[in-house]
Amino acid sequence: MFADQAKIYVRSGKGGDGHVSFRREKYVTNGGPDGGDGGKGGDVWLEIDDGSNTLIDFRNVRKYCAQHGEDGGKRNCRGKDGESITLKVPEGTVVREAESGKVIVDMSGDTRRFLLLKGGRGGNGNQHYATSTMQAPKYAQPGQPAQELEVVLELKCIADVGLVGFPNVGKSTLLSHVSNAKPKIANYHFTTLDPHLGVVEIGHYSFVMADIPGLIEGASEGLGLGHDFLRHIDRTKVLIHVVDAAGTEGRDPLEDLTAIREELRKYDPELLERPQILAANKMDVLGDEERGQVLQKLQDAMPEYGISAVYPISAATGEGLQDLLYEVGRVLSEIKTPAKIYEQEYDPQVMLAFSEDPYTVYFDEEEDEYVIEGPRIEKMLGYTNLDSEKGFAFFQRFLKDNGMLEQLEALGIKDGDTVRLYGHSFEYYK
Repeated sequence: MFADQAKIYVRSGKGGDGHVSFRREKYVTNGGPDGGDGGKGGDVWLEIDDGSNTLIDFRNVRKYCAQHGEDGGKRNCRGKDGESITLKVPEGTVVREAESGKVIVDMSGDTRRFLLLKGGRGGNGNQHYATSTMQAPKYAQPGQPAQELEVVLELKCIADVGLVGFPNVGKSTLLSHVSNAKPKIANYHFTTLDPHLGVVEIGHYSFVMADIPGLIEGASEGLGLGHDFLRHIDRTKVLIHVVDAAGTEGRDPLEDLTAIREELRKYDPELLERPQILAANKMDVLGDEERGQVLQKLQDAMPEYGISAVYPISAATGEGLQDLLYEVGRVLSEIKTPAKIYEQEYDPQVMLAFSEDPYTVYFDEEEDEYVIEGPRIEKMLGYTNLDSEKGFAFFQRFLKDNGMLEQLEALGIKDGDTVRLYGHSFEYYK
């Protein structure tokens, strides 16, 4: 069964608590502290599984928890680290924070493995707190708490070419004829209930083609099945509009093309800026004279749609497919931009580490400065080296993700104004 969306709960492991104990042996009086440290909690990782193309497993199991670290023991025994867990997802899975919908990571491109949640650090045993004046400390450090998060997994197919069109126009037949894919094919609407991918090899060209389930008018507003699969068009570099040129379903091919392009525009106008090719299917049904008339009608209308060429084909007999595929390969070879990758908008390591601590943002009229202060910002500065490029990038992302930049703008901050944070000052530039 195919599934391209799932909502799950994930939790890292809590760090084990440090132990309080003292050395007690025969002939050893007043032994010193020997409480061991707690073990580290397990992490939660994401990893691409090349053999998977569905999120169905995450529909059946919705809760994933790493193991807690063990508490420290006496005689300086350190607690065992909790076991980490790795969630294996198909390539092309976009992970979002459930409440905000912001992107955490796009599992595609160079991102093969990603640390989603970090396990809590184990607490120090009381042996670490012995001093010359406190030789018998009766306290130890608790382990850091676990991190937890609810995320939405969304699979967006990785394909170079997308076949789009109304149901029953022959997309599945076309894909099965030109690639190694074996989609289910039948003569009724919505046969294709999930995207099928196939590798096409012709001449020195090789590319991945996806059969996107049939769209209908209103798909971008959630009508029909098309709405569920528009996301799979996002990464395609070339779109092939497949129309029933013979009108066997009683529809006009140009009206179908207009309707499909409108749905794509409503979903993402950028889709219509990508190279588009028209495949006029089922030409074998037409006689020679009618065939010429239909083809001429389509060719005359193409400049209006920004489509440079029409390819008459028959997916059933294979007629015209070679010319179509060579053109697709040629167009792809000229595209230098990589497939769309979604940038991170939500960093769990930033948001969860300090999310419970308060902070305030205000304007200091006496100093003519904007001020951000409170435990959350103070703790962040203690973790961050602002002199390093990586540390300053972390700092900027922290301000944005926590809504502090929005609050500064609401107070009327302008480019060049000064912002003060616990001894650090910087000029604001949007």
